[in-house]
Amino acid sequence: MAATGRAGGQGADGDHLRRIAEALERRHPPPLVAPDFAAADAFVWHVAPDRLDPVAAVNRVDLGLLVGIDRARDTLLDNTLRFGRGLAANNALLWGARGMGKSSLVKAVHATALARGLALKLVEVQREDLPSIGRLLAHLRRAPERFLLFCDDLSFARDDTHYKSLKAVLDGGIEGRPANVVFYATSNRRHLMPRDMIENERSTAIVPSEAVEEKVSLSDRFGLWLGFHPCSQEEYLAMVAGYCAAYGLAIGEAALRAEAIEWQATRGGRSGRVAWQFFTDLAGRHGLGL
Repeated sequence: MAATGRAGGQGADGDHLRRIAEALERRHPPPLVAPDFAAADAFVWHVAPDRLDPVAAVNRVDLGLLVGIDRARDTLLDNTLRFGRGLAANNALLWGARGMGKSSLVKAVHATALARGLALKLVEVQREDLPSIGRLLAHLRRAPERFLLFCDDLSFARDDTHYKSLKAVLDGGIEGRPANVVFYATSNRRHLMPRDMIENERSTAIVPSEAVEEKVSLSDRFGLWLGFHPCSQEEYLAMVAGYCAAYGLAIGEAALRAEAIEWQATRGGRSGRVAWQFFTDLAGRHGLGL
């Protein structure tokens, strides 16, 4: 009986030590193993454990199908191509109306850079993983490739301190931002935080200007601000016509116009996203697979 008790005790101690070891490993994960950057053109950053997962096929549209955002398209493409060639380039904030192609533009200019022979890697970072960005930058800094970091739908709510981690990308601390990294973010908000939150902090703080300066000035750290605004009806119809031409869907102009206008009326607005949703429905009704 005594021997059995000792064996049972040793088993319990072993389980306890194993749980401690697993907890320590979660808190202090093993160093990131460098991926084979030649295996893919795009990666997604994950944590717990830290890793860069390759993306076999990026979900994107052709740059030529993005209508009504000519200035933003040309500016971001030029900035991206310069960076891909090893020249100076700015971080970019794409802000404004929903569904107007902000994230699609980032992925499209990356594809254009690849088509022009530039070895540029796209790395997507989720907003909730921004506290780990320092570890990612330390890893990318040592790599010979050039990286376009991308955070989609970036914004900050009350008491959200993730914005402090973002400064590591935009300013880089005493080391500076890695020369082989540029950061693009999309947001519906120009200052990355709700307007009522800004006004509330201004009205309740002892020194109003200091209360919001740290958060509001975050957007000032982006060298490029590219605004996206609701499209006109003609721009919306041009988007639909462009999709039809790209996918070889033949339909009468009058019928297409009437159906597209009816569709956007039921959605209560016009945007590139609404145009694509209408075209998806139209293509399905005409027996076309996308």
